[in-house]
Amino acid sequence: MKEEQKVIVVYKSKYGSTKCYAEWIAQAVKGDLFESSEVKSADLFKYDTIIFGGGLYAVGIIGVDIIKNNFEQLKDKKLIVYAVGASSGKEEDKNNVLNNNFTAKMKEKIDFFMLRGAFNRKRLNLIDRFLMWILKLKLKSKDPKELKSDEKGILDCYDTPMDWTNKEAIIPIVESINNR
Repeated sequence: MKEEQKVIVVYKSKYGSTKCYAEWIAQAVKGDLFESSEVKSADLFKYDTIIFGGGLYAVGIIGVDIIKNNFEQLKDKKLIVYAVGASSGKEEDKNNVLNNNFTAKMKEKIDFFMLRGAFNRKRLNLIDRFLMWILKLKLKSKDPKELKSDEKGILDCYDTPMDWTNKEAIIPIVESINNR
């Protein structure tokens, strides 16, 4: 990374995994770290590299509007977005998330990464707990032979908390920043 390069890491975390990755990334690249509610769009313009991390819910990245709504002003900066969820991040899933969150023009300019977070049903708020219960019912109604590996994983961790966060998962993001 160039010495004069200014890096900001902004995150929107609901249950903590996205924040954990944001802290690791900011530490690794000596970037400024902010929760998205603490940042105004004008703050982003001061930086050469902008990293945004948000939790992944279905195919939506929470908080990513700060990048999308300011894309025209940010498009000439180094833009990195990472989404954190329970998905294993297969190419098909990654493309689905990309296509549901960004325009073709945005996809050309944004380096996108999917990272695995953690899941503990008991920590979920009432609405998320209800949505997961519905998902569990839907998955249990399927023929077990037709379940995809991620769907099996959801059923496996429904009653057993899982934590897939891994500091080594940030290496490709750090490399992307350093290869500006």
